[in-house]
Amino acid sequence: MLSINDLKAGINDKMILNGVNINFEDGKVYAIMGPNGSGKSTLSFTIMGNPVYKIHSGKIMMNNEEITYLSPDQRAKKGIFLAFQTPVEVPGVPSFSFIKTAYNAITGQNLSTYVFNRMVKQKLSELGIDDLLLSRNLNEGLSGGERKKLEIIQMAVLQPKFAILDEIDSGLDVDSLELISSAINKVHAKTGNTVIMVTHYSRILRYVKPDAVYVLVNGKVAASGDSTLADKIDKGGYGWVKDEGSS
Repeated sequence: MLSINDLKAGINDKMILNGVNINFEDGKVYAIMGPNGSGKSTLSFTIMGNPVYKIHSGKIMMNNEEITYLSPDQRAKKGIFLAFQTPVEVPGVPSFSFIKTAYNAITGQNLSTYVFNRMVKQKLSELGIDDLLLSRNLNEGLSGGERKKLEIIQMAVLQPKFAILDEIDSGLDVDSLELISSAINKVHAKTGNTVIMVTHYSRILRYVKPDAVYVLVNGKVAASGDSTLADKIDKGGYGWVKDEGSS
């Protein structure tokens, strides 16, 4: 289990998370929703250990071990993964080499290029994703949809215990959304990992069904429920959450 206990965090002196409490159980799918500025991405980056976000109080626990102040690479080795909303372009760094280096660092293995290439191609074949992306430099000149596919490729290869997908659906056309959703479902079914999807909209939740939905408003959990909560938000927006509070 990944537990967020009364977490208060922000950037410099600006508090963004104002006491978040959520338990993410092993093997389940979660959706974190909320309006702009509600703290969704801040929560993602704070769980991953981005040093830009300062934790003022609270704890992050993973399987009864406190990881609140571990570095991002230590958290990655323990099985936490973050797919970025806006993946960074890194000119001159081949995507294949980047993913291979990450895999070796996290697993402690040192697979040969031949063995790693064969493993990756098998995974991409299972997911229905073209391996041509791996011949490109990391996000260099890639479209928004291609960058998101590359994030999913990394998740499939690294097989994290907890996969945080920060607005993985943003900027996707219908075909790309279906492909990425299918890939998420396949990785989840095969590995039994915990998937945490951060999103504004419910459209991806039609393809990747969440076991639970949490709504953040002003840095706090304002409502929680099953997948029907996302449908309610889709129809009525977030205004009712502020009025009604938790459900």
